[in-house]
Parts: sequence; structure tokens; C-alpha cells
Amino acid sequence: MWPSLGAVAHPRIRSGGGFAALLYVLRKGREAGGIVRLYRRLRTRNACKTCAVGMGGQQGGMTNEAGHFPEVCKKSVQAQAGDMAGTIAEEVFRTTSLVRLEQLGSRELEGLGRLGFPLLAGPGDTHFRRVSWSEALDRAAAGLRATPPAESFFYSSGRSSNEAAFLMQVVARAWGTPNVHNCSFYCHNASSVALGQVYGSGTASVGLDDLAAADLALVAGANPASNHPRLVAQLVALRRRGGRVIVVNPLRELGLVRFRVPSDWRSLLFGSSVSDVYLQPHVGADVAVFKALLKGVVEAGGVDRGFVAAHTSGWDAVEADLAATSWPALVDACGVPRAEIDAAVGMLLGARRGVVAWAMGLTHHAHGVDNVLALANLALARGWLGRPGAGLLPIRGHSNVQGVGSVGVTPQLKAAFAARMEEVYGIPTARTAGLDTYASMAAAAEGRMRAAVLLGGNLFASNPDRMWAAAALRRLALTVSITTKLNEGHVHGRGQTAVILPVLARDEESQCTTQESMFNFVRLSEGGEPAVDGDLRSEVEVIAALAELILPPGRFDWSAFRSHERLRQEMARIVPGYAPIGDIDRTRREFHVTGRVLHEPPFLTDDGKAHFHVTPIPAFAPPAGEFRLTTLRSEGQFNTVVYEEEDLYRGNRRRDVVMMAAEDAARLGVGEGDPVVVETDAGRLRVTAAIAELRPGNLAMYYPEANVLVPRRLDARSKTPAFKSVVARLRPANGAEAGRHA
Repeated sequence: MWPSLGAVAHPRIRSGGGFAALLYVLRKGREAGGIVRLYRRLRTRNACKTCAVGMGGQQGGMTNEAGHFPEVCKKSVQAQAGDMAGTIAEEVFRTTSLVRLEQLGSRELEGLGRLGFPLLAGPGDTHFRRVSWSEALDRAAAGLRATPPAESFFYSSGRSSNEAAFLMQVVARAWGTPNVHNCSFYCHNASSVALGQVYGSGTASVGLDDLAAADLALVAGANPASNHPRLVAQLVALRRRGGRVIVVNPLRELGLVRFRVPSDWRSLLFGSSVSDVYLQPHVGADVAVFKALLKGVVEAGGVDRGFVAAHTSGWDAVEADLAATSWPALVDACGVPRAEIDAAVGMLLGARRGVVAWAMGLTHHAHGVDNVLALANLALARGWLGRPGAGLLPIRGHSNVQGVGSVGVTPQLKAAFAARMEEVYGIPTARTAGLDTYASMAAAAEGRMRAAVLLGGNLFASNPDRMWAAAALRRLALTVSITTKLNEGHVHGRGQTAVILPVLARDEESQCTTQESMFNFVRLSEGGEPAVDGDLRSEVEVIAALAELILPPGRFDWSAFRSHERLRQEMARIVPGYAPIGDIDRTRREFHVTGRVLHEPPFLTDDGKAHFHVTPIPAFAPPAGEFRLTTLRSEGQFNTVVYEEEDLYRGNRRRDVVMMAAEDAARLGVGEGDPVVVETDAGRLRVTAAIAELRPGNLAMYYPEANVLVPRRLDARSKTPAFKSVVARLRPANGAEAGRHA
């Protein structure tokens, strides 16, 4: 049952960041054993554990790629303080049943602390029990040996190191499964697919220094104030030097309007405006917005015809499509008034160098690839590719999600990578395409998958249709989880035999590790002493030990592959663009991945040109009386991990809310704090109404709790679930309705 209902609070602050963030850091410092202890761990030469904006490494903690200090945010502090929490006592597992653990939410499981010893739950067990490393690895290996390799998958989150991820994909492919994938398939794979079609690389075309040289940033479908706070500092700096910022987001976010950057005394004391123009389209209407902006640029003579003619292809078809699409059709489809579009066009025309950036607000749709292609069309038309201070920037989530993909945790290796795997390791199946994340889940649901090895993350809570996801993972005979903490996936998404192996965080490793930021920059983390007591091992050690038990002896020298330096030398031989990593232990020289930052043509496509693409306006439009529902994260969480129930920037003191426009609330006779029922084709939730700045006809709810409402609908090209374009119905709840879902 939900707690007693109360009025939804307005935000207790008037801007993002600021003194509230500083006070939060002090509180987290006390929880972590003292602010000095927390500060010392943040200052070590280790890459930040949270977002992929990147921080730390050989220049020292709290230092960005440009050498600026201090660079820290609440996300960094939350993750670091969480890793410094004490370990969960064995008594907790003796006295807390699996049924009781299933009743705990993400915040409660996070609050239990670190895992300090291996855990096992077999068929029929009512509790997790502590086991030795020997028993845990033996049970995991026995389950894998009993499984045909093709009926297994290996999955990695973005918090792991390049060394562990590279080793895991080698082990998986040598064992015989190509079903190797990472969490990006549920976040930015639409970006990778689209950018590969535009300029031949699935990653950003810019480095951090390009943001510092740009005179305009367009930020679409992202809320960096909550999820990537240090990126907001770059936007504030851009405006301070006379640049402009355009935000495209269905929900008006406090931190994208005004922010106080704690590391900037002027901003901290007086506050900073973040955006010059704030466009609020309907949920799922981004293609129409970007086409409207491009149409305005064309009609104003703002296309860089020289760049388009010399360095692109496909423009004629895009221009013809724009000419055939009327202004009323575009304005009606996106919901943004023409005057606001014209204001944004004026800023686009006035900028010589622009960076366009986006996050999952663009990719979490059945037309996610087209969203990114439509935004890329706008950038190409202005000539914002292949020059310093301009380009395209997918705002990646987890700190090393790009790195794990770079080093091979993907179901389809690029040809050169696969050829080197076959040549060096004799693995011909490296050329074989495996199942992606959703396809692996579907196979599990249908009984065609028997085992999963999960390197970090929370695969269960990352899926649409929460009940389906739980049932699919529960059908697996074995789940092997390599993790630092418990999360919902370990209880709701455990296999019939569940083995949980506790590992060190990257700043606790005895050997160096590497990570790659969303700017294609590879950092070297020094490691250090464990923050907690426990029987913990390195991720590489765990994967190598498991490999020794499932692969024939003599094929690999596992004692050598336990050396992180040796693994880096292997990556240098095999991973495209990673040659400098082979000498990084000697040089300590961090580097941009070769060939990815594009400051001049030609591009990485077969013809050396960047490609325009025609993007039809999607048919997504709910019937009369129904709503467009998007899911989103709060200021008090990171990915699926919830640190705080309150969303400080939106004024919500609880997470069981649906945010809606005042006009819709008035039409339905609903006020703030009133109970309502939200229903979709996938499920139903009884929640509380919260009035927010959305266009009428749109709703927003918190991920991952609202995943129960998200149907299993995918972007056909990227296989990314449509978490942010869901057709929903809403009505006031009556007294007889109760419970979270039906």
C-alpha cells in the first residue's frame, strides 16, 4: 500500500546546484565517515564512478580533461559515499527472507551497504546464504558447463573497467557464445546507429575542448542539471563568454533554467541562467521540432552551402522533404508555437560554431534513430561537423559505458576487431553476430536461454514491462552477478540458482584500470585501498577464475591475464583506436581514441562524406482523451539507483507521482496530491498527481518504477525500448482502487 497521501511540495530551492548541493555533500561526508575521508577518496587518481562526462585519472580526482579543478558533483559524491558505506552483516541474510528482500525498493537495497562475501540462493531456497569463494565459483561454473553456450548471455554495465570488460568478452567468445552486450542497448544504441550512418562512428565527434570553443549549444532530450551536473558548468561558461544555449525538453526543468555552479564563486553567489530559449514540444515530437528548426534555417538562407556541397551527401532529398512539409503541419505536430521556433532559428543563424547534444529523451522512442538523424541534419546544414568547436555529442550515462563497448562488449564486433580476435586468439566465432540485450531477454522469456553472467548493473530494472522482465530472468537456470551492492535485479531478476560475487570498486583495485569518457578520452585510474572490510576480489580476478573452470586448460595463460597491464597490451593489439593503451603504464599518458574526434573532413564513412537522411514525422499520436507518457529520472538518483526519495528540483517528495499539466488536471478535476490511476497496454499504477510545466496531453513518471507501464515496443533499428513514448490513460482514483499495479 502507498503511504498516506499529501500535497505535492513545490521545490524548496529556486535554482539547481548552489548551497543546497554543498550542504548535501557535507551530509554525505558525515555518512561516509567524515568529510575529510570523503574528500581524500574523491581526490585520488581515479576516474569518476558516475556519469561519462569524465573526471579524475592521472591529473587527480575532481579534475576534468582540460585540467580544471575542482570538478565534482552530487552524483560523484553519492556514488563515492555509497561505496564507503559499511558491509551488510551476515545476520541480515540469515534473518531476511528473499520474499522480504523483494519488498524493498531501490533506495532501501542501496542503503543496506556493500556486499562483503559471496552469496548463493538455489532452487527452493528461502534466503540468500553466505558461501566461500570456492563454492560460489564452483556453483557458477557447474551451471555454465551444463549450459550450451548459445543458451547464455554475458552483460556488462558501464561502471566496470575496460580491462574486466575486454577479458569478459574474450572469455564469452572463447567459450562459444556471441551473446555479449552492455547497458547501452537500452540507452544510447539509437545514437550509435544514427551516428554510424551520418559520419561512420557511433560516438561523439567532439572533445571537451570543443565545448569550450563553441558559441552555441543545443541540448535536446537531456536534463544534465540532474544527471550530468558538471556539463551545466560548461553551458554556464559558454553563455558567460557571449554564447547561446537552446534547450529542447517537454518538461521545464528548474536546473536548465537557473543553476548555481558551486565551483564558480560568481555563479554560486548570484546564480546563472542556463538557457536562452527553452522549447517544450510534445513528448515524442522531436523530429517535428528539428525539421521546423531546419526549415527556418533554410528559408533564412542559413545553410552552409559550401560545406554541404563539398563534404555531404543526401541534402537534396532532405531539402525537398522540407519544402513538401508545411509550417502548420510541423507546428501542430510538435506543439511549439511558431514564434518560439523562430527565436531559436535566430540563434542558430547567429552562431558560427555549434555543438548539438542529446540524451535518452531522444533515444527512448520507437523512432529514436530518426530523432538523432533529424538533429544531425540540422547540424550538418549549418556546417557544424569536421571543424573545432562544432559537432555532435551524445550525452552518455554511466562513466565507462562507452569504454565497455569500445573493448568488445557488443553482439557484433566490427570486422577489423573480429579479424584480430580470430588471428590472435583463434576465435572464429568473433565474426558471428549474437543476440542483443532485448533479444536475450526475449529468449529467456521463451525458455531459450539458460544462463546469464552479469558484470554490474541492474538488467531487471532496465527493462520495459517490469513483470515480464522479472518472469523472463526467473526462468533462467543460473544468474551470476558480479557486483558491489545489492539491487532489485538480484532479488526480482535472480535465476533459479543465483550466485552473487562481491567485487572491488575501481578506486579499490590493487592494479590500475582504464575508463573512456563520452568525449572518447581514455583515463588511467590508480586504484587504492578498499573502503570497506570484506572478502572482496577484483573483477578481473573473478572473471579469470571463472574462465579457468569453464574453458579447456592450456588455451590461455590465466595467470598472465590476471595482469591488468597485460590486458592493456592485448587491447592495444586488438581494439581499434586503442594502440596508445599499450604504453600507458609506462607513459601515464591518457589519450583520445584514435580517429574519433573529427576536426576536419573526410569523415569515417565509405565515401568520406557525412550523410543527410530524410526523417518522416512519426505517427505517434494518442487518441483523444489519452496522453503521451514519458519516464524520467529524479535529481536524487543515478540510472536505476535511487539515493533519495525527494526530487529536489521538481518539488516531489515521493516517487509514486505522475507529473501533468495544470490544464489537464483542471479538466479531470484533479488537484496536487490527489490519487489517480495511470493505465497503459502494459499495466496500471495508482499514484499521486503532481502539477508540472508540461504541455497539455503529456505526462511524466519516474523510472524504473513506472516500467510496469512501458510496453515492449522497440525502435526497429536500434532495438532500444520506447520508455519515452507511451500511450497512457489517466483518471481520478476511487476509494475501492488500491495497490501498486494490476
